[in-house]
Amino acid sequence: MQSADLKNLTIAIVGAGYAGAASAKALSLLGADVTVYEQATEIREVGAGIGLRPSSMQRFREWGTFDAIAQVSSPSDYFEILTATGQPIMKEDWPGMDDYEVKTHTHLIHRGDFIDALLSVLPDGMVELGHKLETAEDRGDKTVLTFTNGTVVEADLVVGADGIKSVVRQQLFSDQQPVFSGEHAYRAVISADATHGLTTDDNLRMYIGKGTKVYFLPLRHRNDVSFDVTALCPDSTWSPEATRENLLATLEGFDERIVQIAREIDMNTVNLRAVYDIDPVDTWHSDSAVLVGDAAHSMLHHQGQGANSAILDAGALADALRDADTVAAALADFQATRKPVTDELQRISRQGWSEDEVNDVFPGQKPASQQPATH
Repeated sequence: MQSADLKNLTIAIVGAGYAGAASAKALSLLGADVTVYEQATEIREVGAGIGLRPSSMQRFREWGTFDAIAQVSSPSDYFEILTATGQPIMKEDWPGMDDYEVKTHTHLIHRGDFIDALLSVLPDGMVELGHKLETAEDRGDKTVLTFTNGTVVEADLVVGADGIKSVVRQQLFSDQQPVFSGEHAYRAVISADATHGLTTDDNLRMYIGKGTKVYFLPLRHRNDVSFDVTALCPDSTWSPEATRENLLATLEGFDERIVQIAREIDMNTVNLRAVYDIDPVDTWHSDSAVLVGDAAHSMLHHQGQGANSAILDAGALADALRDADTVAAALADFQATRKPVTDELQRISRQGWSEDEVNDVFPGQKPASQQPATH
């Protein structure tokens, strides 16, 4: 689009998480009039650590935000997969580190630090808190948003970055609901000194036992470690109660040092969630609204690609708007570019467990990767 057209473009982004904040940065650099509407009255990201891949860090470099991210993250060279008792299975360099003019590492970062860093590089006043979306109405070349506080917004482009339970998706594109994976994820951030020597550098390690995966993601810049235990469990309650007894039961047969971490951890700091994703959404866009991030393609965390996909969505959306003649053409180009990639990531992220492991917890049920889509 012409520079003048971009500067006259009003964009309303629903949600100030990874996808919304990254989209706001990328789209504001085009010169568009961007406002982010976030339902929370304060930004508070719970959870643990994530790895920002080289492709994401390259986007931050392009947007002038690389340093803000690098200051609150640790560069990592490789990831390693081990058995429950610590026997090596595989060790690989992070892919993509040498794809750019400057060697670009994967950066390990706490979710809260990541959101804070993204929001810190947005212009003052771009994020409006306390705006919970009630309705989204597509009027062709405009989309109108109504919020529960009475605010009504009309925009040339609405970007639905409102997560796995996206109101924008459910009202404009698909009424499909989140799909339970049959897993629980225990997440906490602990001191590096409390890992009994299991973290000695800046590289991700995953221990695999029957029905359980344990992730150690070092956050050396904080002297912390993100400790994540993902285990098969039939309870689909969105936020089940986290108990030490259940956590220890999932770690039976693991390295005693891992078990000891679970014995010592402050359970008040453990965030427990049932793990959900969504089936691929057929259509992400109209002529004036589009989905990005988890709203479009929420995926299981086994490949560590949720946040990275949101960032790459933001970059691809900005590229499409810059290069296409109209908003409608740009949105079609954006979906054509990104949907095949995220469909595949959603598929392989579901390939987490063997049939025997699933059968122990869900007798007679096939693994998610072998099940038909649920709509």
